[in-house]
Amino acid sequence: MTGGVWVLIALPAVGAVVLLLAGRRSDRWGHLLGCVTAIASFAVAVALFAGMLGRATADRAVHETLFSWVPVAGLRVDFGLQLDQLSMCFALLITGVGSLIHVYSVGYMKADPGRRRFFAYLNLFLAAMLLLVLADNYLGLYVGWEGVGLASYLLIGFWHHKPSAAAAAKKAFVVNRVGDMGLAIAMMIMFASFGSLSYSDVFAGVGDAGEGVLTALGLVLLLAACGKSAQVPLQSWLGDAMEGPTPVSALIHAATMVTAGVYLITRSNPIFDLAPGARAGVVIVGAVTLLFGAIVGCAKDDIKKALAASTMSQIGYMVLAAGLGPAGYAFAIMHLLTHGFFKAGLFLGAGSVMHAMDDEVNMRRYGGLRTLLPITFVTFGLGYLAIIGIPPFAGFFSKDKIIEVAFGAGGLEGLLLGGAALLGAGITAFYMTRVMLMTFYGDRRWAPDAHPHEAPRVMTWPMMLIAIGSVCSGFLLAYGGALQDWLAPVVGEHHDELPVPVWTITATTLAVVLAGVVVAYRQYATKPVPVAAPADVSALTVAARRDLYGDTVNEAVFMRPGDRLTRTLVTVDDRGVDGAVTGLGAVVAGLSTRTRKLQNGFVRTYAMYMFVGAAAVVVTLALVR
Repeated sequence: MTGGVWVLIALPAVGAVVLLLAGRRSDRWGHLLGCVTAIASFAVAVALFAGMLGRATADRAVHETLFSWVPVAGLRVDFGLQLDQLSMCFALLITGVGSLIHVYSVGYMKADPGRRRFFAYLNLFLAAMLLLVLADNYLGLYVGWEGVGLASYLLIGFWHHKPSAAAAAKKAFVVNRVGDMGLAIAMMIMFASFGSLSYSDVFAGVGDAGEGVLTALGLVLLLAACGKSAQVPLQSWLGDAMEGPTPVSALIHAATMVTAGVYLITRSNPIFDLAPGARAGVVIVGAVTLLFGAIVGCAKDDIKKALAASTMSQIGYMVLAAGLGPAGYAFAIMHLLTHGFFKAGLFLGAGSVMHAMDDEVNMRRYGGLRTLLPITFVTFGLGYLAIIGIPPFAGFFSKDKIIEVAFGAGGLEGLLLGGAALLGAGITAFYMTRVMLMTFYGDRRWAPDAHPHEAPRVMTWPMMLIAIGSVCSGFLLAYGGALQDWLAPVVGEHHDELPVPVWTITATTLAVVLAGVVVAYRQYATKPVPVAAPADVSALTVAARRDLYGDTVNEAVFMRPGDRLTRTLVTVDDRGVDGAVTGLGAVVAGLSTRTRKLQNGFVRTYAMYMFVGAAAVVVTLALVR
């Protein structure tokens, strides 16, 4: 199958339109249509993947030009789609994991009166993300980019009757608009430098562009990626986004929105390969964020916010790998794919726990749930083993490779980056073990009216299927360098020499991970967990509870100065620009009011003026002589 790429996008897009326009008439079957369109899109993706495997490597990429989109002087943009090895990975992840989340949502949202609208938004999310990864130019990517932002706003604020949900949706929308300016500016630079926005033209022209132009272009693309992928300094929206229904969290964190920034950097690899300054920025952002998110995750008692901090950290690993260039692009995508499975499983498991506990999210009010929620316990546990990197689970194959290429950078840079990635692995093991122990082990700390029970099969079956990915995906992608070879035509291939044998890094990583597990076990399994969070804690814990003061910093550095600047500009505009215009108008009006008195319509007055004028002329002539 070499055509029909547009069908991937059209199916969920049509589903969204039908569900939104049909209104309440579709309440009884709207959720079924939403699932059918998502699953059908996945079936098309599988067929396209099979067709791609059947062709030679050089012929695997498929281009479709649907229509002429922007035919203006100096700029021509066709609405085109490109399905190559990179976008194929995303298409399978988005539609596959997205379909399972749709099915899970049938049970999770069963009693919600807005279920049909919820599925319409889920379909819209899939369609927008598919357009983002399948477009063959940056303008098409930008449309999908903004579509994802709109869908996230609608889904995060789905329960908009709650002030916290409405505020979280607005915060996500505003913070992402800051990042989106980076992508808009990047397209302006591309048009000015290359005269085109298509991937083929831009990438063909980067070799002739100056390093300064490419560095600026790479940095504004990084700004865009920071917004969508919740990287420092635009990370503050991610924790608040947990106000949306739990399936939204799974979709945003595993298969769609937060992976968009990693895709943007990886897709733009020809730009970053020739801009070492921009690549350095990517590496720094990734390293800082992976530690930032991990530290925040250690102090969260809300199960969803702990997992949200985990996502921030894991995306940091991907961004770090992408910043290492050809040596890391494939491993960034590998971790993105494995993360899509185990993070979706963790969020769906969290939703199952909440479903059993009357929407309680505080882990201090859980405990001992493993015997009452056996399927949830096993599937969540497999995701836990995958994310901390225990062999042979998925995270072991992907995250360990990122640690290896970080050390492979060599010198002080390799030591710092590898050390940061290694430390992040240990902290990840600590906070995820903490989540596991506080939720499924220990004393039962439930409210008296809680009656925990396993989720219905419509929810547990997707969890079990995703758990299979948490177990197997890493091995399948890493076996024989399968994913590296698959992506090589798009992102290139490069192998750095490691300063020490691979087994040394692997053994060290496992030792650090096990140390994190042991520390968490001693703290949360050997001692009673208090129902109320202790107040007598370290300054670092206080900071982590407040997201390392991310909101405070943004308010002090950006919001307050921006507010003052805006007020100053408004004052200058009102009293300066507008004052000058209105003042000039007032002067003219005043002069005209006084001057028009000279035109009163009386002949005797005009005769007097003529006499006075003539007399003035005579006097003047007399004086001159």
